[in-house]
Amino acid sequence: MSAALDMINLAAGAKENVVGNVASIGYGLAAIGPGVGVGIIFGNGTQALARQPEAAGLIRTNQIMGFAFCEALALIGIVMGFVYQ
Repeated sequence: MSAALDMINLAAGAKENVVGNVASIGYGLAAIGPGVGVGIIFGNGTQALARQPEAAGLIRTNQIMGFAFCEALALIGIVMGFVYQ
């Protein structure tokens, strides 16, 4: 009888563990989009600076704003893992 109870308790503990692991995988997938976005922002910003060095201030400002928006999406992805847990 106690072996059956141990198996039930083990299964309940495994279920809680799986939820945490799925949240971690979800955040990993959610971090792909902002990572790609940041790469595109700074890659295109570097090309723009090479083509028009006189517009460096405006280009740099737009890069920083785009970076902040992409990172905000990554932080939202981290929080959602905790909210829906």
